[in-house]
Amino acid sequence: MIGVMSVRVRLVVASALMLFTELLLIRWLGANLLHLSYFSNIVLLGSFLGIGLGFLMAKPGRRSPWWFPLGLALLVLAVLMAPEGIDRAGSDIIYFTALQTNSGFPPAVTLTIVFVAVALVMTGPGLLVAQCFLELPRLDAYRYDLVGSLAGTVLFAVMSFLSAPPVVWSVFLVVATVALVPAPRWIVALSLAAFVGVLAIGTVQGDIWSPYYKIQTTESTLTTADGSKYPAIGVLANGVPHQSIVPIEARLKKESFYPIPYQRIPDNGVGDVLVVGAGNGSDVALALHYGATSVDAVEIDPRIHDLGVELHPDHPYADPRVHSYITDGRAFLHTTDKKYDLVIFALPDSLTLVAGSNQLRLESYLFTEEALQDVRNVLKPGGAFSMYNYYREDWLVGRLANTAAAAFGHQPCIDTYANRSAVITIGLTAADQVCPKPGSNATSVASVVGPPPVHDERPFLYLKDASIPSLFLVMIALIIGISLIAVRVVGGPFRRMAPYADLACLGAAFLLLETRAVTWSALLFGTTWVVNAIVFAGVLIVVLLAVEVTRRMPVKPARPLAFGFLAATLLVAWLVPTNWLLSLPLGLRVVAAVAIAFGPVFASNIVFATRFNTTADPTSAFAANLLGAMVGGCLEYLALVVGYPALLGVAGLLYVAAFALGPKARAAVPVVAGA
Repeated sequence: MIGVMSVRVRLVVASALMLFTELLLIRWLGANLLHLSYFSNIVLLGSFLGIGLGFLMAKPGRRSPWWFPLGLALLVLAVLMAPEGIDRAGSDIIYFTALQTNSGFPPAVTLTIVFVAVALVMTGPGLLVAQCFLELPRLDAYRYDLVGSLAGTVLFAVMSFLSAPPVVWSVFLVVATVALVPAPRWIVALSLAAFVGVLAIGTVQGDIWSPYYKIQTTESTLTTADGSKYPAIGVLANGVPHQSIVPIEARLKKESFYPIPYQRIPDNGVGDVLVVGAGNGSDVALALHYGATSVDAVEIDPRIHDLGVELHPDHPYADPRVHSYITDGRAFLHTTDKKYDLVIFALPDSLTLVAGSNQLRLESYLFTEEALQDVRNVLKPGGAFSMYNYYREDWLVGRLANTAAAAFGHQPCIDTYANRSAVITIGLTAADQVCPKPGSNATSVASVVGPPPVHDERPFLYLKDASIPSLFLVMIALIIGISLIAVRVVGGPFRRMAPYADLACLGAAFLLLETRAVTWSALLFGTTWVVNAIVFAGVLIVVLLAVEVTRRMPVKPARPLAFGFLAATLLVAWLVPTNWLLSLPLGLRVVAAVAIAFGPVFASNIVFATRFNTTADPTSAFAANLLGAMVGGCLEYLALVVGYPALLGVAGLLYVAAFALGPKARAAVPVVAGA
């Protein structure tokens, strides 16, 4: 089939395959390697390395990468046969996973294996794309690469929306690989058959693929202290116990902390309740049990909500007093005009990261001081707020208590339990809460010690100190070391890419811009997969627009002018306060956010396109840019210390380096014909 496709069509299909495979690996590996969803950035960095190596391998007449489907088949087989997961032991950073901490290889070993395996697999699509770059003018190749990347992103987003299982994901991958990799046919055919077969074996009947997790259910019996037995349904997310569906009667007998929020408010009736993290509906049923007149149930995962609708024995979502909202909790707080008597954060801990970020979790922006100020603003006079969970570490309880006190201006009630669960309740005023005297489960405020509150700029609730954990530092060192060796082995002497050091800086800076756009949009509009997909698609569209503008310029802008435009957009993005944007009506917020977030993306790609257009070795130049993006992914961990806004400053320094390392400034010259 490859012979009947033009090089431009081939490039679009190859680029779509490349992005689609990258997203597939991020999603599937996170769902099947226990706890890897907390380290999905490793898969992204491995993809960058593999694609970069594919570009370094490209040369006229090189054979197609027959090893790509074979590598995929071996990778998925190895994952299904691998030990359980990653050891998550340690107290400086908290992962909400199974309580058992010892599982699988040491984390550095597992993550290194994943990084190398992904890199080896992704050299295949990278080489397919790079071979097309050799046959086309520079910007022509880049624009079709972007079109294909956008198509792959949209296709995977559609499959996420439809909750398609992995076997369905493989359909496009198989068709595109057959079309692009012609020989040796028997290896390709057997490898693809093995790949699909292993995916089918690994897809258990009854698995539900939400936009965030692989969800499984288990049936068991719950025995309470009085000997009563109740049917229970466990809900596993990415292989980790996440929720349980039991009758409200059993929950009240089994877990003594659930009634606490209702005991800590004055006897003026529960009234209107907001439940964030409503899940399968158990906490909604609890609010109804205590006499709520209405319940707004906010849940980010539509499939977990659907399980509650279908399986919960108390049928809380069928109650006419209940209204469901499938959205991000912080986004709901920004947009609702309703006031509540009680707001509850009902165990809203996630088991995955926001795609495109190495440490932002789905609920990260829900527990900042600014978020609890949003909660305070939606309370009626006399209202109260409560949050509860199995917090794992005492310092986390202390941090949350400090955050509530800072947001509300007085100390909360704190109830702690031996199993590391705790309930923190705080009234709109001190008179709107009823704290018991210290004793039994009550904890005096003075005895709770924790780190200071986190803020929107650095929303890392589960990281005890402003530091980069040792595991991440080890992994960064291993990634850079392995990458240097791989680039030297595949690409030869480093001097081949030395002329394109400025493009490496541009790649690193652009990755930080993309991260900033993802995290900023999550704060402004929610951490839902829809927002995330729109941002990624928007970045690709803006980059494509920059390329089209550059192609149509009769003369390209002088480097100082292009970098000056970029500097201006970065300065605007730096100066505009996020709180001001959050205060805008939704429509105006969207317009302002698009202009501010995508302005630097557009300007940086004007700089990249004008530079890439004049390179003597396009595959080496593009490889340098991709490998630079991988370095940018490592630099993203600086946000753990300095916060996300500071990444704009780091990107600015990288752009200064790119300007200094690039070709000397010269007068505007005509754009290369046909590019």
